[in-house]
Amino acid sequence: MASIKEIQTRMKSIQDTMKITNAMYLISSSKMKKAKKVLADTEPYFFGVQRALDRMLRHLPDTEKENRYLDQRPEIAPGDRKIGLIVVTADKGLNGAYNHNIIKMAEERLKLPGHRKLYVLGVVGRQYFGKLKDVDMDGSFRYTVQKPTMHRARLISETMVDGFLNGELDEVFILFTEMVNSMKEEPKLKQLLPLKKADFTMSKIPSGVMQENISLYPSADEVMDNMVPNYLTGIIYGCLVEAYASEHNARMMAMRSSTDNAKEMLRDLSIQYNRARQAAITQEITEVVSGANAQKRKG
Repeated sequence: MASIKEIQTRMKSIQDTMKITNAMYLISSSKMKKAKKVLADTEPYFFGVQRALDRMLRHLPDTEKENRYLDQRPEIAPGDRKIGLIVVTADKGLNGAYNHNIIKMAEERLKLPGHRKLYVLGVVGRQYFGKLKDVDMDGSFRYTVQKPTMHRARLISETMVDGFLNGELDEVFILFTEMVNSMKEEPKLKQLLPLKKADFTMSKIPSGVMQENISLYPSADEVMDNMVPNYLTGIIYGCLVEAYASEHNARMMAMRSSTDNAKEMLRDLSIQYNRARQAAITQEITEVVSGANAQKRKG
């Protein structure tokens, strides 16, 4: 059995750790709520853009054949396609399986046919994929994933659009973590380019956004050139905020689990401490009684 001093030292260490995990839980809770509020405040504008694109694609059926953003490039074989994959990880750990799940899904995508180029956001992902020799990773987006901004989302969107239009990329995807509920997050893959008509359906877009009759001037293609980058910026920004909220939700769950485990360890150590103290007291009483009896025998 450990000594009373050793048990007290362990209990003090666990109590100090528990204060840290509890503080991290509270901080992540605050950041997650703020991120969800920011996303909710910006969603109406981007849903409006998505609705406008939906109306254009429905009323102009020939656009899909002519517009470059809808070019599926069927003439390129799957093994020859150049695919850009934006991977959103965290800047640090202590968030359960958050980073593991997103990296595992990215590795599964790398095994599929075609040449894939990674655009990794987050320190954890950059450090992991930077050590792999056979991975083509672009180093342009050395951004922190903390506090996502519209400016960064626009820079990412412009890079992806330029690569797609210039033929450097045939497809563009973003891999991020979506918060299903307060207890669960899961990695999600979303295609950004080329656009697909099936993604622009009224059932997928929340109602409540006002619509007016639209006229396209000077042409549908020029209107698309203006709207699509803004649409992609909104999608990327939403994914970044969703991943940011998911990261902090995962950290909340991890810190709460750590705090609960610390409390359980303290309960066990408290029992051990009481037993050790009781054994020490019993030993002292035994020694005192033995000494008294010895003195009696001498007398």
